[in-house]
Amino acid sequence: MPSKSAGIVAYRKRGEIEVLLVHPGGPFWRNKDLGAWSIPKGEYADEEDAETTARREFAEELGLELSVLLTSLGQVKQRGGKAVTAFAAEFDLDVRSIRSNTFEMEWPPRSGKRQTFPEVDRAEWFTLEEAHEKINAGQRPLLERLAQVVGITPTRRATPP
Repeated sequence: MPSKSAGIVAYRKRGEIEVLLVHPGGPFWRNKDLGAWSIPKGEYADEEDAETTARREFAEELGLELSVLLTSLGQVKQRGGKAVTAFAAEFDLDVRSIRSNTFEMEWPPRSGKRQTFPEVDRAEWFTLEEAHEKINAGQRPLLERLAQVVGITPTRRATPP
């Protein structure tokens, strides 16, 4: 059964709308950029609440508790079938101050050595157009929904699905 995740599309107004995206940590993502970025999010079980999960994952991945009002952006499905429920939040933060939780894995493969990596190795603010190119393709509709919520029409170049 496909998994479920919940996350937050944090945005700020700096002349134009900018969204906060995170880059996954670990060796598999080290040299990936376009399509590799994501909203801060994480998996949750059926008995858990999506908004509570989104707030928890934001805190785990960025090191900040988010107490502002959240606006539902609904759900999208990623290519592998994962359902992502997202919420918008107007919020500003200094990306240099993030502190992500970590995970451990065997690296290099079959070496018997375990290494610790940050779940998120960096976070950055992007315009909606830039974010459209950086974000996981399955999450792109969230950017369009955010634009509707804040009352703007995003301008972006056509990119392949």
